[in-house]
Amino acid sequence: MTAALVLGPIPFNWPAEKWRDYHFRIADEADVDCVHVGEVVCAKRAPFVAPYLPDAMARLAAAGKEVVISTPALVGGERDAAALRELIADGGLLIEANDIGAARLLAGRDHAIGPLVNVYNEDTLAFLAARGAVRVCLPAELPAASLAAIAAAAPATVALETVVFGRLPLAISARCFHARAHGLHKDGCRYVCADDPDGLEVETVEGRPFLAVNGPQTLSHTFADMAGEMHALAECGIRRFRLGPHDCDMVAVAAVYRGVAAGSLAPDEAGARLRALLPGRAFANGFVHAVAGHRAVRAALQLAD
Repeated sequence: MTAALVLGPIPFNWPAEKWRDYHFRIADEADVDCVHVGEVVCAKRAPFVAPYLPDAMARLAAAGKEVVISTPALVGGERDAAALRELIADGGLLIEANDIGAARLLAGRDHAIGPLVNVYNEDTLAFLAARGAVRVCLPAELPAASLAAIAAAAPATVALETVVFGRLPLAISARCFHARAHGLHKDGCRYVCADDPDGLEVETVEGRPFLAVNGPQTLSHTFADMAGEMHALAECGIRRFRLGPHDCDMVAVAAVYRGVAAGSLAPDEAGARLRALLPGRAFANGFVHAVAGHRAVRAALQLAD
């Protein structure tokens, strides 16, 4: 199977030195084709890692990894808008738009579209492609039949991607759930999201696992594992597979998915290795099977309704 493995941008508030060391290790050891950098979730975090960004990007590029810059999913005011315009004007590298405003600013030049932009059908994909999108990471909640239909209609100029590992990005809000959970206001959040390097887990009133929050972002409680679906998705036209960074051995995670893509590792064995890397975590693949996203389905993937 010909497949590109992509590491998405770190969505969590990790200490700056940890952020730097993660990218250095990915550059030196991870078998991935492309690495996204940039603050997607909360613009307030960006200044902490900014001093390390040039060195991280240079090391990734020197190691043969393609570097893509991801933009914020929510632009909250003029200061954020000015920073976005400056980022886009800088040029040089491919930029991934994570909201439609960034996509508008990128119109007329090659760019990527991130999974938080709602590309739910063929017409939306065609519209974005006509404005310069050359890559689109489709939303994590789409079932396989929708992925196949969009892939069948995709222009030859557009490479399609889907998330196959990690907590799934579901939504973004102007409010900071992390701050509110600690009785704080967004403007005085004290960066409490740094206490939860994989997100803060949320339970229902009955005490059942439900979601996870990451600052103003809502994530799935379960970790996606779609190693078993990769070959079927590749057959229908998905050629890029995204891994969401987490506080675990991401070099080992990448090796698992590379093994599946190469045919040297069976999906069941891949699943066992992932569970050993993330003990106590629940895994699921329900969305792609057109059932509740938190469910784990072992049946073969159905690519048509």
